[in-house]
Amino acid sequence: MNNTSKTDWSRIDAMSDEYMDTSDIPPLSDEFFTKPQLRMPKSPVKVAFQIDPETFAWFQAQGEIAEQ
Repeated sequence: MNNTSKTDWSRIDAMSDEYMDTSDIPPLSDEFFTKPQLRMPKSPVKVAFQIDPETFAWFQAQGEIAEQ
């Protein structure tokens, strides 16, 4: 896969906070901070399956495949 970002990060980095519109974000109440919960991401599930060679070749042609 080609995950090249098309974002102009140098332009974003040069922006000051005054350009950020946070008007749609509601303020957090004190109650929000009284019941914090740590949420950890779940481990990925590994799945093995058989696939015909032509289909596998097509996926390989789409970009780099991470092998584990």
